Amino acid sequence: MNRFSISSSVALLGICASGLLVTSCYDHLLPSVSYPAFSEASNPKILAVSPNQTTIYNGGFGSAIAADPNDPNVFYLLTDRGPNAAGSTGTNPIIFGKADFTPQIGKFRVDGSTLKLEETILLKAKDGTPLTGLPNPTGAGNTGETAYDLTGQVLGTSADGLDSEGLVRDSDGTFWVSDEYGPHIVHFDATGKTIERINPFGTGTGGRKLPLVLARRRPNRGMEGLTITPDGKTLVGLMQSPLYNPSSGAVSGSLVLRVLTFDIATGATKQYVYLMENASLTGCSEIAAITNTTFLVLERDGNYGGNSVNPATFKRVYQFNLAGATDISDPANGAGGKLYNTDKTVEELKNLAGLQGAGIVPVTKTLVFDLLTGLSPVYPHDKAEGIALIGNNILAISNDDDFGVVDNGANGFMAKILPATNTVDKNRIYFVTLPTPLR
Repeated sequence: MNRFSISSSVALLGICASGLLVTSCYDHLLPSVSYPAFSEASNPKILAVSPNQTTIYNGGFGSAIAADPNDPNVFYLLTDRGPNAAGSTGTNPIIFGKADFTPQIGKFRVDGSTLKLEETILLKAKDGTPLTGLPNPTGAGNTGETAYDLTGQVLGTSADGLDSEGLVRDSDGTFWVSDEYGPHIVHFDATGKTIERINPFGTGTGGRKLPLVLARRRPNRGMEGLTITPDGKTLVGLMQSPLYNPSSGAVSGSLVLRVLTFDIATGATKQYVYLMENASLTGCSEIAAITNTTFLVLERDGNYGGNSVNPATFKRVYQFNLAGATDISDPANGAGGKLYNTDKTVEELKNLAGLQGAGIVPVTKTLVFDLLTGLSPVYPHDKAEGIALIGNNILAISNDDDFGVVDNGANGFMAKILPATNTVDKNRIYFVTLPTPLR
């Protein structure tokens, strides 16, 4: 059953060696832990039922994962904006399976092969009002989508709307969440109430901002991953795909993704280039810190593992290093960011040769783990979206189950059936032990 154990002494040695991981060091000895090959949330509650009687589950956790530093069996899993499907009428229509769905964090406990939901933390505005996943207004993170409910009624927009994708549990018990709209980075207290929302539009405390160029993120491919450095001082975010900078057509075939560092105390930012392996990929789904300069990243396609038709071919974990990479920040904070070769955005440089011609050094990366060849039986999901490093050599990998539904191509939903298992997709955490320690 591909099980493994870590003793309290080994866990402490791996996690706290050299004082690297301050936010994850245990203050007391932990009991021995044995993780299964995977743990599944087997009985999610019913969230809604669509007009064609498709069950929508709650469910939906797994867009990101964060380990609890005080209990090795507890993990926090994040939902995105809620169950949605492409509509067939209107301008860029998106059907929301539950119009008032609140993005949320689930506190789960691993109990053998069962993943038990112990607490649900709803994400809320500063006044305590529950957030929704509705698109932002124009000029504040809008994606060009028009939201509809299951009856075909237009839902409008929300300035506080959040398509949550990246999750950090800070050492003080608060959470940081990144999203695909603004992109926004939102700081929440332990109960889920907003402390600060930071984005390219200046809504942060004291006008703190993200670089304006990030507003050119590809719709629904925003800041997919977020982590915090072990010293607790810096947030590090990763864009899922190349920005549409200056346009979709101009960056066709580009491999250039942006890595953002955000100094929590000062709000200062830096940017670096991460190169995807090929332009056909869905992109990068998550980032997790190893040290203050080295990180894990989850890079993938959008296909199902074990599918007999159009099977998945690429779901890999890489390690990358910021040391020696070029900071591509634009001191002027222009809409297109810093330009190279007179008038080219970084995304227009497209690949390593283009970057080298402009004097840019991307982050270095090495392969750590291949989900499609390293897991047995086959990894059945399409969306590997969360990754956490436990100790010095254990990966916890979560999947986004899309609330158990997918677009039926006819203005509605159908059950999300995994081809490899012929069952509805559910949230799982896979546990992988690496032969070579990362810390």
